[in-house]
Amino acid sequence: MTCACSHSTSNKDSAPPATPTVVLHASGRTVRVEVEVVRTPADRAKGLMHRRELPAHRGMLFIFERQEIQSFWMQNTYIPLDMIFIDEAMRVVGVVENAAPLTTESRKVASPSRFVLEVNGGFSKQNKIGPGTRVVFEAVGPP
Repeated sequence: MTCACSHSTSNKDSAPPATPTVVLHASGRTVRVEVEVVRTPADRAKGLMHRRELPAHRGMLFIFERQEIQSFWMQNTYIPLDMIFIDEAMRVVGVVENAAPLTTESRKVASPSRFVLEVNGGFSKQNKIGPGTRVVFEAVGPP
């Protein structure tokens, strides 16, 4: 797997730890999204539920144990979201745009993914993010 991940050590003389960031390289431009990283089943089940806003260029990165078809719903999620599905080769394999809030309708793409980035609805279209977009993780830690 190609994954650029940086780690920081903790001591009082070092710089503050870097913020976990997903970098998307699409259509000749680079877009950075600061993310909350979720790895556990309980944290993934909660996701962005009960939040009323998500600042611009912020999101949540879901990390799964293995690459497979991932499915999401928007129960108790109040913000329309774009879901960007990323495979182990660090390429976008599909996008669900503007998922309507407060539904249990299953949202997924046809290709397996290991990572899913949730951002504000409309982000993908605005930044020309789609299948094939290259992705790099910074300060996310090991998958």
